Amino acid sequence: MRQEKYDVPHRENVVLGMAAGLGAHFMFSVMVLCAKVLSTNHSVIEIAFYRNAIGTVPFLFVILVLGRRDILRLHTKPVLVISRAALGAVSLAVTFFAFSLMPLAETTALLFASSLFIPVLAVLVLKETVGPYRWTAVLIGFAGVIVMARPTGDVYILGVSVALFAALLHAILQIILRYLGRFEKPETISFYFFAVGTLITALAMPFIAVTPTISEIPWLLGIGLSGAAAQWMLSTAYRHAPAAVVSVFNYTSIVWATLFGFMVWNEWPLPTVIGGAAIVIASNLLIIWRESRLKSSG
Repeated sequence: MRQEKYDVPHRENVVLGMAAGLGAHFMFSVMVLCAKVLSTNHSVIEIAFYRNAIGTVPFLFVILVLGRRDILRLHTKPVLVISRAALGAVSLAVTFFAFSLMPLAETTALLFASSLFIPVLAVLVLKETVGPYRWTAVLIGFAGVIVMARPTGDVYILGVSVALFAALLHAILQIILRYLGRFEKPETISFYFFAVGTLITALAMPFIAVTPTISEIPWLLGIGLSGAAAQWMLSTAYRHAPAAVVSVFNYTSIVWATLFGFMVWNEWPLPTVIGGAAIVIASNLLIIWRESRLKSSG
């Protein structure tokens, strides 16, 4: 029986995986920024539809115009690819809903709980080895997120529950992505993620759609294109690096969220945000240092 190209073991490139993970979470931060701006006038399901539909366009251009029809080809895991895409559509709407319920910083901090779920799932599902350095980096990064989020002690049960559910979905999706990266191309996984997500969210559009204004069009384009870039980068990251390593770069999102908050809403970072950002960066440097040592000794 002939082996497909992506049905064989592949060599990992941890540095490339980390770089792709960093870029992916920057793009995710841009996407969240656009979604939060749009959520004042549009349903989160509608926003998810535009994100998926616009994100599909670059892939269609590459497939139809540049002739990359190999992107359409699923090698060995078609059911899992489609299932992940369907779960992704739900996850996206839940995430946008969480951001519409609570302030940006608090929601972002809660979503970082996915980084605590991922190493556990990586061990149980992918049989990856997660050493003390990676566990330490995850815990340090989460501590930095808590510092930056400046928890007030007020508890909004619905918002917290939705955000934590979204975090769990994120972790599940990333573990599936890590597994699929052994068999399918990153661009193939990303294309079906957007295409299936578009079809699912389109079912609700006749009932919830609101005509966007001219001023909202750049935000709609931004949410789609940034989402497409983020998915492709994340697929690349999980193909080349262990899930527990890539997950640490989730923490950089809070840095971008702080920057965007200042640029869009004139929110000046407090000393706690700066201190928390330093902790997050330190956790990332710990992982980079450790992986560099392992690579040089190997």
